[in-house]
Amino acid sequence: MELLETVPGVSHETEGIVSEIGFDMSVFPTADHLASWAGVCPGNNESAGKKKSSRVTQGNKILKIVLVEAAWVASRMKTSWFKAKYYVLAVRRGKKRALLAIAHKILIAAYHILKDGLPYKAPELKYLTSK
Repeated sequence: MELLETVPGVSHETEGIVSEIGFDMSVFPTADHLASWAGVCPGNNESAGKKKSSRVTQGNKILKIVLVEAAWVASRMKTSWFKAKYYVLAVRRGKKRALLAIAHKILIAAYHILKDGLPYKAPELKYLTSK
């Protein structure tokens, strides 16, 4: 739990992440499998160049609620990579989709923390500003 709290937005109140996915990450082959199971995986249905529905799957409702709550907190922190990423996405995709994208990123980070046992290391902010 202490390692998960190194992720911005994750605290004692969001221990629902561990209660829903557990500590054993060998159940999920990759982080993408976990994101799909949780229901925060972005939908991308395209056929013959036409974009179809891009809704997210139902997934685990409790885990999705906890992740979105953590995403709200992370997007409101003063100096956070998640905050910068949220505002970049919110301009282009809208606030709710940006929030779900941040929840997806938090879950991917949690997967790697639980799998490798290493604390969270945020990417540098310069990657968001350079094009």
